[in-house]
Amino acid sequence: MAKKQAKKVTPLMKQYNAIKKKYPDAMLLFRVGDFYETFGEDAKKAAHVLGITLTKRGAGSDTETALAGFPHHSLNTYLPKLVKAGMRVAICDQLEDPKMTKTIVKRGVTELVTPGVSLNDEVLQSKTNNFLAAVHFNKNLLGISFLDVSTGEFLVAQGNTEYVDKLLQNFSPSEVLVQKQHKQQFLELFENRYYTFYLDDWVFNATYANEILQNHFEVKNLKGFGVEDLKNAIIAGGAVLYYLSETQHNQLKHIQNISRIAEDNYVWMDRFTVRNLELYNPNSINAVTLLDIIDQTISPMGGRLLKRWLALPLKNLDAIKKRHELVKFFIDSDDFSTIVSYQLKQISDLERLISKVATGKASPREIVLLKDSLKAIIPIKIAAEKSNNSVVKELGKQLHTCKELVDKITETLFDDAPVNVNKGNVIATGIHKELDDLRAISKSGKSYLDNMLARETERTGIHSLKIAFNNVFGYYIEVRNTHKDKVPTEWIRKQTLVNAERYITEELKEYETKILGAEEKISQLEQEIFSKLLQYVIGFVQIVQENAQIIAKIDCLHSFAVLAIANNYVRPIMDESTDLEIKNGRHPVIEKQLPIDQSYIANDVVLNRNMQQIIMITGPNMSGKSAILRQTALIVLLAQMGSYVPAQNAKIGLVDKIFTRVGASDNISMGESTFMVEMNETASILNNISDRSLVLLDEIGRGTSTYDGISIAWAITEFLHEHPSKPKTLFATHYHELNEMTTSFKRIKNFNVSVKELENTIIFLRKLVAGGSNHSFGIHVAKLAGMPNTVIHRANKILNKLEENTKKSEVKEALKQEQHTEMQLSFFQLDDPLLENIREEILATNIDSLTPIEALMKLNEIKRMLQKK
Repeated sequence: MAKKQAKKVTPLMKQYNAIKKKYPDAMLLFRVGDFYETFGEDAKKAAHVLGITLTKRGAGSDTETALAGFPHHSLNTYLPKLVKAGMRVAICDQLEDPKMTKTIVKRGVTELVTPGVSLNDEVLQSKTNNFLAAVHFNKNLLGISFLDVSTGEFLVAQGNTEYVDKLLQNFSPSEVLVQKQHKQQFLELFENRYYTFYLDDWVFNATYANEILQNHFEVKNLKGFGVEDLKNAIIAGGAVLYYLSETQHNQLKHIQNISRIAEDNYVWMDRFTVRNLELYNPNSINAVTLLDIIDQTISPMGGRLLKRWLALPLKNLDAIKKRHELVKFFIDSDDFSTIVSYQLKQISDLERLISKVATGKASPREIVLLKDSLKAIIPIKIAAEKSNNSVVKELGKQLHTCKELVDKITETLFDDAPVNVNKGNVIATGIHKELDDLRAISKSGKSYLDNMLARETERTGIHSLKIAFNNVFGYYIEVRNTHKDKVPTEWIRKQTLVNAERYITEELKEYETKILGAEEKISQLEQEIFSKLLQYVIGFVQIVQENAQIIAKIDCLHSFAVLAIANNYVRPIMDESTDLEIKNGRHPVIEKQLPIDQSYIANDVVLNRNMQQIIMITGPNMSGKSAILRQTALIVLLAQMGSYVPAQNAKIGLVDKIFTRVGASDNISMGESTFMVEMNETASILNNISDRSLVLLDEIGRGTSTYDGISIAWAITEFLHEHPSKPKTLFATHYHELNEMTTSFKRIKNFNVSVKELENTIIFLRKLVAGGSNHSFGIHVAKLAGMPNTVIHRANKILNKLEENTKKSEVKEALKQEQHTEMQLSFFQLDDPLLENIREEILATNIDSLTPIEALMKLNEIKRMLQKK
């Protein structure tokens, strides 16, 4: 029996298979002539995602394979679609000119584009960073790094899982790198919220990480960056740089710095709080976020920085006041604001433009944009330096004119330089003599041929002579048959037509060589000169980045000023106290969503640790309790970002942590009920409070039965009241029974959101007033929501019956009794000698001087005394 013949594979497919083997998990775009082709499974995916035709290569043969492709010049159209679909894309280009080889053209992957590693404008969003992150696990301490290859920003941090979770949410990376052995752990902690890629374990090595970082920054150690003690963060940083080299991103001169995210410098908000307050991600479709309202920035750099400021509000009083002072300057200085506003509109994305230069991907048009942007900074610099504000003056001095760079680009490139250097007309006149001469030859072509035609017509007397060009013979002279006897002997006949003959001459051949050679040489020279210009521009990466950072800061502060003027915000008074006093505060988002004829009902909130630590807010659903809670947090947050705030006036003692537990949200996918999620989030708050914390609790306990819910809500409130930190707390609830707490806990105060009753309906006044509410108006709310009248009628009947048959005070009485028992319980009334001993032991203990460990030991000692009984 004959051996089964092996499948014949073409040299091209052999080459493809070898390259694909190196990038098995990437979509391989394989350059063949003027097309990028995909094969096999890649082709099927590409056809589906891109909507291009799926065909076959070698149809009907043993080597038949799926094929889909698109023209190479359409790469910028199709590549973003693949990346946005969550694919890793390996771009395989021809590495040599096909004319220069007789064998198969050399090919290789020139770039691997992934969701977290892209310089393509169509993939990136202008006002959002595109971070690649890496997480390193080390027992309970995690290291994390964030790098945006499109801007050069490189940040590292380390901390517990909760801190890393918060950072992941704040920075929202497009891709996260994780050690393979920790895949399961990452998924358990952070779920499936991020696009992840798993790297070999050896990459996450301290020695290797230090080496790769030191080599990149060309330093002997990392002390100069202030990160040397962040061992786990450094390992995460090393993993990110390793990944960039693996994805063929080796030109990284724009990554000039590595900074730590110092946890102590910023207000702590866990991811639940960030989500609940809808700072930059909406919780429902078409919802408006705080960022949507406050972002009045003009430049892409300003937009990205504002997002960072929102994620990381300041805790340093001087830094906050400095920002407020600058916002005031912008508000008061009309002329300066006008100049800044106008000039910012002329500035392109400096950070991303200079990054493209450093990575060798900048086009001639982008270099012109860079030059125009740098020129647009100069009026801002001049105006700032003339300012009477010392901080603004200093910002002006820090801005670079970049005169040398601007002059160099101006003299080297045409202002209307094309996107592609191969299109020609890139390099300006007067820069390169040979280039100018060659252009003169190229441009003078028509007149030269016209002169030749006139000369030869006169010499030969043939008035119908014609000079033309085709790809077979090049330039030729055409003579009609009636005049062929007048053709000079030195002309060489090349082609005979029905009515004419075509000739070439030595002069025409020389001219052709000169013209065609000139165009090729022009293209070559333009590319060489442009390459040299890019190398020159790379020398200015750092100062252009510095300019971008200062412009971003100016843009953010100008944005705050515009926001304050447009929406009547005021400058908050900030101090080191722990008090919070807001007069006529408003919700910055809700007030912008109201119909034109409605004004937002403003409210006062006063919280302090001595008199009014906990405000218990009761009132019906839909009355505005949640809005009051959220607006309090948002006002504090805006103030500590450096913005003015929506209020008549506000005095804010520095807050170091903001906690919210707002509304019920199931996490069914993780097998957790509404109540479990609620308790997890609340436990996280109770375990992390400090004396400068602001705690916002909305409807705690409603995920379980009424008695359970009231008991838990009571116990939580009592815990917060008795906790040594005495955190400022707003607690919205529909459990009116909790109003009883004010009789026993001196720093709890009752407030309610008032309503007006009219016959069988209610009007929400949305005003916070002192005193508790003892009516839930649930049936009224159901009626307002459009519930059928039959249901409303039946509900009223059931309510009346229940009210007749149930003693309304049962729950209150039980709570009072419990409270009374707790207050009255005294060891003095007990006759048991053992309990008498325990009483003496407790009374003899100075609780204020106990360390946590000593307290546990004392508790253990008492427990042992009881066990001996």
